[in-house]
Amino acid sequence: MARVFVTGSSSGLGLMAGELLVEQGHRVVLHARNPARADETRRALPQAEAVVVGDLASVAGARGVADEANKLGRFDAIIHNAGVGYREARINTADGLPHVFAVNVLAPYVLTALIERPDRLVYLSSGMHRGANARLDDLTWTKRAWNGAQAYAESKFLDVLIAFAVARRWPDALSNALEPGWVATRMGGPSAPDDLDQAHRTQVWLAVSDEPEARVTGKYFRYKRQRAPDPHTDSIELQDRLIAECARLSGVALPD
Repeated sequence: MARVFVTGSSSGLGLMAGELLVEQGHRVVLHARNPARADETRRALPQAEAVVVGDLASVAGARGVADEANKLGRFDAIIHNAGVGYREARINTADGLPHVFAVNVLAPYVLTALIERPDRLVYLSSGMHRGANARLDDLTWTKRAWNGAQAYAESKFLDVLIAFAVARRWPDALSNALEPGWVATRMGGPSAPDDLDQAHRTQVWLAVSDEPEARVTGKYFRYKRQRAPDPHTDSIELQDRLIAECARLSGVALPD
């Protein structure tokens, strides 16, 4: 039995992952953005051990989530599921950062750095990351006109960089990224064509399975199969530059 923390799990794929973990006999801690959503989450999955409350849109909020998670004790795995979608207008957070970047990239970085290191880390990306590359010179979108779809695609590219950087820096942990498919969640929209029943299974498998195929690190998956990510995500230079930029913007260093 494993103990797993799932961020962004008040609804959608995060809640589905929590439900599957409970069904498999694992202990689950969920996460909601605010107290009202936390109450809804507790009602949706009363078997959850706890619900951590905190808004990941700010560095202070992410720090708070990390603090609350650490008070609950060490996790065997963390699924970094929280995210916002590709249809967002330009919204700046309290830290002056684009909301998409703050939630999709900086928050999982801060949580990775501050929550006691688990045995496994799982990061949700998207097929849209391919071809997005990394504008590390303009993570905050101050040099470009806003494009929500491009900002989302770039954030999912950066999530793969984080997963691979962590895999390289923390050889005692398994760190992987995956794409759940374009499915009919609140984020994906009602016309999404992929199989919703499969969308949450790979992250759970990577978090808890003892199958040799799941016990790897620095890999990218879709539907429990390794899949080639955008080739630029293998760049150690890009990985290290992103980690340095996240440390600068958040004031949080990634431990060795």
